[in-house]
Amino acid sequence: MYSEQLIAEQLLKIKAVYLSPKVPFTWASGIKSPIYTDNRIILSYPESREIIESAIAETVRREYPECEVLMGTSTAGIPHAAIAATKLAMPMGYVRAKAKDHGRGNQIEGRLEKGQKVVVVEDLISTGGSCIDVVNVLREAGAEVLGIVSIYTYGLRKGIDRLAEAKVRNVSLTNFDVLIKVAADQHYIEEDEVEEIINFRNNL
Repeated sequence: MYSEQLIAEQLLKIKAVYLSPKVPFTWASGIKSPIYTDNRIILSYPESREIIESAIAETVRREYPECEVLMGTSTAGIPHAAIAATKLAMPMGYVRAKAKDHGRGNQIEGRLEKGQKVVVVEDLISTGGSCIDVVNVLREAGAEVLGIVSIYTYGLRKGIDRLAEAKVRNVSLTNFDVLIKVAADQHYIEEDEVEEIINFRNNL
């Protein structure tokens, strides 16, 4: 079994997660943040990629044994869903942010039959809005969404509440609290910066 600590170590090692309390990042929303996550970078590191994709596949087997199809979120969840589906010998597709304006006008790409049991693969959960949108599209198409497997979650209260309200279960490979502990233990950040970063998350 792949531990939350191991996944956090991999994300920090390849700089998929950046921590910079002294020179914060600006998120797309304009928020100044001491942490920035880009799990797309995982694809560029074969060793870490193998660990993380194997952990996704293992989590699907363990937490959602009835799963019949993996569906990736567009766009960052797509490659992770594809690799994990290959490991599981399972069908895979993905959900577009909006329906195409040409061809058949698909929003769901790949074959999905009504009643199929689906797990959504997401790279990152913050407020939960985008992955809940994906779940709703799949439900409207007649799928039975068992839940989500995400690589990382910030554990924001807004995201937790939204998922609960939508009756969506999420299982993350690792999370903010584990990552910050690993980062401090391995000297990616100083001890006096830990509280500052945790307070930032708690106040969002």
